[in-house]
Amino acid sequence: MIALSLAETASVVGGQTHDIPDPSVLVHGPVVIDSRQVKDGSLFAAFVGERVDGHDYAEQAVRAGAVAVLAQRPVGVPAIVVEDVQTALGALARHVVRRLGATLVALTGSAGKTSTKDLIAQVLQHKAPTVFTPGSLNNEIGLPLTALTATEETRFLVLEMGARGIGHISYLTNLTPPQIGLVLNVGSAHIGEFGGREQIAQAKGELVEALPAEGTAILNADDPLVRAMASRTKAKVILFGESGEADVRAENVRLTDSGQPAFLLHTPSGASEVTMRLYGEHHVSNALAAAAVAHELGMSASEIATALSEAGSLSRWRMEVTERPDGVTIVNDAYNANPESMRAALRALAAMGKGRRTWAVLGKMAELGDEALAEHDAVGRLAVRLNVGKLVAVGGREASWLQLGAYNEGSWGEESVHVSDAQAAIDLLRSELRPGDVVLVKASRSVGLESVAQALLDAEGEVAAR
Repeated sequence: MIALSLAETASVVGGQTHDIPDPSVLVHGPVVIDSRQVKDGSLFAAFVGERVDGHDYAEQAVRAGAVAVLAQRPVGVPAIVVEDVQTALGALARHVVRRLGATLVALTGSAGKTSTKDLIAQVLQHKAPTVFTPGSLNNEIGLPLTALTATEETRFLVLEMGARGIGHISYLTNLTPPQIGLVLNVGSAHIGEFGGREQIAQAKGELVEALPAEGTAILNADDPLVRAMASRTKAKVILFGESGEADVRAENVRLTDSGQPAFLLHTPSGASEVTMRLYGEHHVSNALAAAAVAHELGMSASEIATALSEAGSLSRWRMEVTERPDGVTIVNDAYNANPESMRAALRALAAMGKGRRTWAVLGKMAELGDEALAEHDAVGRLAVRLNVGKLVAVGGREASWLQLGAYNEGSWGEESVHVSDAQAAIDLLRSELRPGDVVLVKASRSVGLESVAQALLDAEGEVAAR
């Protein structure tokens, strides 16, 4: 991070120094919340969790190289004591961001945030040093930790913002005020918590409301609830999508034989062909969003197309494609699931599996509330309509709804099977997989189906990752 003295840090967060012999010592390493991640010059933020109290690791953190601990009480080693560590962490991030001089790009949406954030970062890195959210650390702790990794050389800061309720994104934009705000979509993720899509749209739109008049809102022209957010901002609006009215759009969208999207990218500065390394047609919308950001920041259509064509997957378990030595292809998309991402993954599986036997190993989509039965049933039916070879529904009630939807869709549904847990799915697949098969593994994070994908890879020893 930008180097700050302990005295300045204490002033920024409104804390009191304790056991600090020299307040001029600089914090120049990363701010961390795990003592095992401490490096020389770090500031260790001691959070109190349900099972672990970070204050208990204060001495260990200082021994490992932390110059001080951000704490809620004196801990016997150099510390800045504050009333609330989370609030102090946010204040520190806000201070650093204001000093940066970097362009801050924030994005949100119901689906595709992490994949799109990774694309934006990889494209902008072609232009200037870029810092971005690792994985999906997009909450009130992960976001400031990411912002604090920026340095004087950073020119672009790309931050993913998640929301589980009204006001969450407003809180995050107050910590790290964006100049460019991107809203991808309004879908069904967390609909059970929000109460409906209109409430989700209200929460996501807080991002464009936070933009300054000289900022830019980048909105999905193909999603009516997102497009309507143009009325909620004084910033300039850029539309992306496949709509002819979009400023940044795709034409001639197609999938290669391996399931990778290709299209003609149009921007106000020109057009250029893109063939992506990622899998699934849903990445076209993500790529257009990234292209809109890059165009606004001065990149040409050809530069953007080249960067998009080179970009890969940076985050684990998101359409992570690996081929075993025997020709079985494992598609590990088990990080999370909602109805939109589940449908996109099934379509990608169908495209990748042309001429091959396909398996969809699916589990629960969480937090759907009253929509849960209908949405799981619809996914099971879609698997049948896409001619997926076999559906393996893993888990309890929601899995039974997946299997029932497939069964009720038609005679193919008899090829679906409901198993109790991940180990049962592993046993079934190990006994029935044949060389050349393609296996998609996907469910909400709480189901833990990444263990199925890993077990199938471990069974064959060393593999060759694409």
